[in-house]
Amino acid sequence: MSHVYSADIKKLPRHFLPVDFTVTDWETLEPYFKNLLEREFQTKEDLEQWLRDQSELEAMVNEDACWRQIKMTCDTENKALEEAFNYFFTEIQPKIQPYADALNKKLVNHPLTRELDPVKYHTYLRNIRKNIELFREENIPLQAELAVMQQQYGAVAGKMTVTVEGKEYTLQQAAKFLENPNRSTREEVYRKINDRRLADKDTLNTLYDQLIEKRNQEALNAGFSNYRDYRFKELGRFDYTKENCYAFHQAVKQHVLPLVNIIYQEKKKKLGVDTLRPWDIDAEPAGVKPLQPFESGDELIQRSIDCFARLRPFFGECLKRMQEMRHLDLESRKGKAPGGYNCPLAESGAPFIFMNAAGQMQDVITMLHEGGHAIHSFLAHPLELNGFKEYPMEIAEVASMSMELMTMEEWDSFFSSEEDLRRAKEHQLERVITIFPWIAIIDKFQHWVYEHPSHTHDQRTDAWVSILKEFQDDVVDYSGLETYRSNLWQKQLHLFEVPFYYIEYGIAQLGAIGMWMQFRQNKQKALDNYCKALALGGTQTLPRLYEAAGLQFDFSPERIKVLMEFVKSEME
Repeated sequence: MSHVYSADIKKLPRHFLPVDFTVTDWETLEPYFKNLLEREFQTKEDLEQWLRDQSELEAMVNEDACWRQIKMTCDTENKALEEAFNYFFTEIQPKIQPYADALNKKLVNHPLTRELDPVKYHTYLRNIRKNIELFREENIPLQAELAVMQQQYGAVAGKMTVTVEGKEYTLQQAAKFLENPNRSTREEVYRKINDRRLADKDTLNTLYDQLIEKRNQEALNAGFSNYRDYRFKELGRFDYTKENCYAFHQAVKQHVLPLVNIIYQEKKKKLGVDTLRPWDIDAEPAGVKPLQPFESGDELIQRSIDCFARLRPFFGECLKRMQEMRHLDLESRKGKAPGGYNCPLAESGAPFIFMNAAGQMQDVITMLHEGGHAIHSFLAHPLELNGFKEYPMEIAEVASMSMELMTMEEWDSFFSSEEDLRRAKEHQLERVITIFPWIAIIDKFQHWVYEHPSHTHDQRTDAWVSILKEFQDDVVDYSGLETYRSNLWQKQLHLFEVPFYYIEYGIAQLGAIGMWMQFRQNKQKALDNYCKALALGGTQTLPRLYEAAGLQFDFSPERIKVLMEFVKSEME
């Protein structure tokens, strides 16, 4: 009997805070932190009540910060929204941090903590101890500056537009022309996009220098020899090491690149070109129209709800609930930050999906991906403490990437013709494979950057180009594009905004392929496992969460080989 989950999500009731309390300034917020810090407890029940009150405060503050970020990314040109975001991260967050540390210490040092259920609280307490270990008073101002600086990338990138055929487009919208059957149009747009990026090259280089310097200082302050080692700890990578990452890079070269070569060879044959150029990769042969899965943001959400509901009604209900709550901003427009995200809202429960749709197949994938994250938020919301819902990214991305693959059977929600459906699935499977080298490149580059924090721009470019070449396919002709290629890293917002968060996509893509293998064998059982694992939130270790999903937590070269062979057979 499979568990029944409900999308009828309720805002968490408040017991500790006034119902109408909102974050305005530190003066009105501080008393609640003081109360928690000064409170005495005599019994285990008192302690658990204290944890619930702390969780309530945490959820309220988290959600407030999230809304500030959501509003600002939806409109990067609105100064007031930017100021509200900056105010939180420079005036409020820094004052919360010493309290958070003191509360953590109060918890781990209290004799009653030993009476808490060791299974239920294992990962929660492990996280708390990690936070205590990393906390340094002198890092507070650095972290405040970093929070504000990281957002500057979105403001710079959000302003980037190009003019094609007399009309202005954001870079996300312009990417649509790279699918155009006319090769000279594709090349022209490819060059325009890359030239536009080069126009801000120095600005972004300087911003990255400042970020590296501050991050490195943060690590040194906390007693680490480099930011990479600090960040591994901060991200809670308890279950794998940098050596596992290096093995992953090797495996990609060994087992994935040969498949990428096959895919690009096929592409070259299909397009009938003598040489395959970067602007050909997303193109269709002449006479074949690019896939048009939807026209507007409204249509995208309707079709996604339909697709989710056919996979499992509960999934469709979750998206519908978000639509009713207006927790969706899907279409690309000028002044909107780039990228896409699902932002969990700790108190409301129903998350917010932000993305830049422009009518492409890629947007459908993004919507299904962020929709998978959203389902995760719904499933983990009933957990008792806010800290229980802090799940590792390596399982969060399994939630989203599995959804991309498991929904494939229901993609006739987006396509009426068999031929378009086949092309869409082919496009997705190619993407699943061709993304791996890029994941390895971005990850390996960051290892280099933070192991050599005082490098020059030229050294950074050289390191980037050499890593790029290491994972380069043998088919695409990149000659004459060296200037563009040497600057390509700047298009990856993760480098600026969420450092080292990228290998997760690789680990989770493998998990998702494993999930999809399961789904192929027994659809309902796979979906039950999927929901069961996600409903655990962060209450189990990563290997345990994978196990609950019916997966192995393993990204060794041997495992990668097996999974790649499966994808290859599905493609054939």
